Amino acid sequence: MMRIARAEPADLPTVLGLIEDARDRLKMKDTDQWVRPWPDKEARDARVLRGLQGGKTWVVWDEDIPAATVTITPRMNPAVWSTPGCECSLAERAVFVHRLITAMKYAGLGLGTEMIDWAGRRGRRLYGARWIRIDVWSTNKGLHDYYLKRGFEPCGFCADPGYPSGALFQKPVAAIGKPSAPLFVESPGQLADGCQPGPSRLLTPA
Repeated sequence: MMRIARAEPADLPTVLGLIEDARDRLKMKDTDQWVRPWPDKEARDARVLRGLQGGKTWVVWDEDIPAATVTITPRMNPAVWSTPGCECSLAERAVFVHRLITAMKYAGLGLGTEMIDWAGRRGRRLYGARWIRIDVWSTNKGLHDYYLKRGFEPCGFCADPGYPSGALFQKPVAAIGKPSAPLFVESPGQLADGCQPGPSRLLTPA
């Protein structure tokens, strides 16, 4: 059984390694996602570090091997989730997902789907989230299909045309069930969460 644990700032090389692994795989697909860090490597790395420092980033560990990572927060980014582009009710509480990455060795096991559902259940448990929301790379139509097949619905676009991860999707947390054969468990002592619902003004694509 793998375990999911909150990542620490010292895990920055691990998370960046997973990002680079995913970037290399994406080069072989019909998408320009992560061809180069946005807006540049220094800003990307600083953004990832902020997620670690804020306790928002998690890693799934298979013993000492990092199998996947995800960053979750209840704090909406109004630069991305705003009208008129966004078509969902922003007054309702939600959990927002960023940088969901599964290492190649663990692809095809359903780990990404389980992490999405885990994030939704955690958001509902800790701060009453009604929705799980994600901004998806605008040109990665294959990834759009991935979320559509997992019960997400399109809910508009980021109003900033320069933001590359501008396709918005959401799924009701009430539609999420528990896995019959879970791939991971939460590490002990990680039930609490210091994040509180509220706005964040930082753009946060990987």
